[in-house]
Amino acid sequence: MSEYDRIAEKYRDSKLLPFRDYIESYTLFKLAGNLAGKSVLDLACGEGHYTRRLMQAGAKAVLGVDLSSRMIELAQEAESREPLGCRYQTGDAADLELDRQFDLITGVYLLNYAASVEQLTRLCRSAFRHLKPGGRFIGFNDNIANDPANYPKYEKYGFIKTTSQNRIEGAPITYLLINPDGTRFQFDNFYLHNRTYQKAFEDAGFLAFNWEGPWLSPAGEKAYPPGYWSELLDDPPLIGFAAQKAIE
Repeated sequence: MSEYDRIAEKYRDSKLLPFRDYIESYTLFKLAGNLAGKSVLDLACGEGHYTRRLMQAGAKAVLGVDLSSRMIELAQEAESREPLGCRYQTGDAADLELDRQFDLITGVYLLNYAASVEQLTRLCRSAFRHLKPGGRFIGFNDNIANDPANYPKYEKYGFIKTTSQNRIEGAPITYLLINPDGTRFQFDNFYLHNRTYQKAFEDAGFLAFNWEGPWLSPAGEKAYPPGYWSELLDDPPLIGFAAQKAIE
């Protein structure tokens, strides 16, 4: 059983935290660009939050895949309530073997679950083989360059990060999320060095891999007093990424 089977509903409700929309979502869709007519594979789709939003943004077809069967159940329930044409299946992103390729692959909080270069490379290779030539792999991730000294500053945004003083490859980074209703839950990500990410993407065959953003939406800037987002943007705890497969 995936650990997310136990916290699926709480994780779904965390999407109501303002940073999710004003920074996380804004950054992801800025990286995605024009989705009209494109096929998308949404890895680590969870309860389908971004699967649905990708379809609503104009994608031709979106398939969501997640390791948690409960997350997929919630995604399918949402599709039943509001049919958009999204499709879902349970599966391990690292071992996925689909019979087709996609224009775009998204991985929101996917790569930060890899605790070793081997695990990360498997995820990157899976994304690579499911991309069409010229396709892109984008997502959102724990920011490995984030200074642990700043971790306590993020509580006002709805989460707290903790980790060991000496971050070594595979060291856990614990996230405690605080939902708008006060519900709390936690899970672990893992620290890997930037050179490990660069090597994994290179070994998988990608042309380039870059950290991107994060960016604050104009709506988010207007919704809060000046300086409200400073701690989150000055040393971002979270960050976007983008990589591309060569055109054959």
